[in-house]
Amino acid sequence: MKDTPPLRVDVPYRDLREFLDRVAGIGELKEVAGASWDLEIGCLAELIYHRHQESPPAILFKDIPGYPGFRCVSGLTNSSRRLALTLGFPLSPKPLDVVRSYRNRMKVHAPIPPVVVQDGPILENILRDGEVDVLKFPVPKLHELDGGRYIGTDDLVVMRDPDTGWVNVGTYRVMVHDGQRVGLWTSPGKHARQIREKYLRRGEPCPVLICCGHDPLLFLAACNEISYGISEYDYVGGHLGQPVEVIESELYKLPMPAQAEIVLEGEILPGDTLPEGPFGEFTGYYASERGEKPVVTIRRIYHRNDPILTVATPMRPPSDFSFSKCVTKAGMIWDEIERAGLAGVRGVWCHEAGGARMFHVVSIQQQYAGHARQALHLTASCQSASYMGRFVVVVDDDIDPTDTFAVLWAMSTRCDPVADIRFMEGAWSGPLDPMVDKATNTNSRALIDACRPFERLASFPLVASASEELKATVAAKFRHILDQ
Repeated sequence: MKDTPPLRVDVPYRDLREFLDRVAGIGELKEVAGASWDLEIGCLAELIYHRHQESPPAILFKDIPGYPGFRCVSGLTNSSRRLALTLGFPLSPKPLDVVRSYRNRMKVHAPIPPVVVQDGPILENILRDGEVDVLKFPVPKLHELDGGRYIGTDDLVVMRDPDTGWVNVGTYRVMVHDGQRVGLWTSPGKHARQIREKYLRRGEPCPVLICCGHDPLLFLAACNEISYGISEYDYVGGHLGQPVEVIESELYKLPMPAQAEIVLEGEILPGDTLPEGPFGEFTGYYASERGEKPVVTIRRIYHRNDPILTVATPMRPPSDFSFSKCVTKAGMIWDEIERAGLAGVRGVWCHEAGGARMFHVVSIQQQYAGHARQALHLTASCQSASYMGRFVVVVDDDIDPTDTFAVLWAMSTRCDPVADIRFMEGAWSGPLDPMVDKATNTNSRALIDACRPFERLASFPLVASASEELKATVAAKFRHILDQ
């Protein structure tokens, strides 16, 4: 028997299918046969991700009743090892290792624009106008109280700014109204909403691509806050070290990934709305009410043979995408606050319990009076942490920011509530925030200094714990006891 060659994580995979082969190769793919689109896919994702919080697998749903040959997949990047696989980092089970790798790459990351090609697997099937039927795919209804079936959860919504030509790729929820129409929900302030409004103010149709099966690295970029004016395609190209291959769509020449599984093309017409929602969201609530939202009339469907629909199941955390969002957002925050001049950062973590947006912890090695407060304000105000934030905690460098128990211990023993907690008001939030001020779409933030007081660093009580050297010596001597 030939030895299996070692996995080369630094070599980019070609498409979603090759990525799934790699995930299976590291033993992190669970195949589920026979689950229905009607609530069972969503419920199974919830059961699996809540019961296997330490090492949740990616889930490939196959043999879906009524949809022979079609598959759905969720949780593609929701472990440290799968996320490292996605980004081409060394495989590690420790989330902070991946955050550090991400941060190190961002020091040298340079966007690479996509390259237009003429052919690719996405062109294997093209349905035009009267042939269009979005419900030919096993679009799931994920939660019992959802207003409908959602084809857009782990999706890429592609739009082009009519003024500058900038191509934006974002993740927004997409509900199916019927075979030719879908509803597109975008939160106030988001890039897609700004672009849409430019077209509609002019009385023009707004062209839209909705990709529903793709490289998971594109999803990571699309669901994070990339700077205005930088295309997510360029951002991903910089991570790959090579351009993303795209094909121009038939109607509006919008770039779609050449290796994608399913792409819908259509337009939003001025004044065309239908009731959308409710939908169980990543905060763990049905926070946005059912309401009139823009409709995308689908005029083209492009798809591969036997396509795979990518699915994210928002729910009370943890979900099938919350962990990966924590890692990438932590890396982006770390990059931003260091570029803003903050020294001594030793770690950043965005906790899953806060949906990766509402509870951020920064570990620093204090170097001067006011250092911790500077870290608090920079983190709360940076782009990657600004949307829908709630708590920012700064801790000393002896605290692992991913360790919730250690963070709570630092808050309990190093923070004086009156002196060390500050508040921000009128901060950017949105309808998915269950505590949002609905009149203004804003909320408040708590900034918690859980560091030892700088002026007392030399005299602050010592931590009651064995030294690292003693622990290593005793652990080696009594390994037979500890490993039982």
